Amino acid sequence: MIVLGLDPSLSSTGWGVIRAEGNRLTHLANGQIKTKASLPLATRLAELAAALDAVVSEHRPASAAAEEVFVNQNPASTLKLAQARGVALMCAGRAGLEVGEYAPSLVKKAVVGTGGASKDQVHAMVALLLPGAKIAGEDASDALAVAITHAHHLASARRGVR
Repeated sequence: MIVLGLDPSLSSTGWGVIRAEGNRLTHLANGQIKTKASLPLATRLAELAAALDAVVSEHRPASAAAEEVFVNQNPASTLKLAQARGVALMCAGRAGLEVGEYAPSLVKKAVVGTGGASKDQVHAMVALLLPGAKIAGEDASDALAVAITHAHHLASARRGVR
């Protein structure tokens, strides 16, 4: 099964694509979609949607997953994150994909073993779990971690494990 992981953000949305065959995970692709802060919000969201549609079209995932929104101290930042996340979910839904949604702490726990893991720890474990992958940056690493989490949850669900 091919799984698309998403780490939505208006400034830099991370994406990662893996193949899951049982417990075996293989890196297929990853990247970051950056938008310019100087552009109008609607333009940035449209650019994000077009880029995500291209990723889905190229890699044809069977399933997708995204991080849930966490609330920042800055309400404007939280709103922009939620808007980018909405675009990501819309693109996956429009492609007919079921989308898993995971709290950042659950992703960290699934990949590193602790919900309070640092970004560096997540990146190190993703690199270990997907040997040879050239990871495009922090957001792409987080997206691959989301894809790994989703693949593990799907495998557990198929085995009837909760």
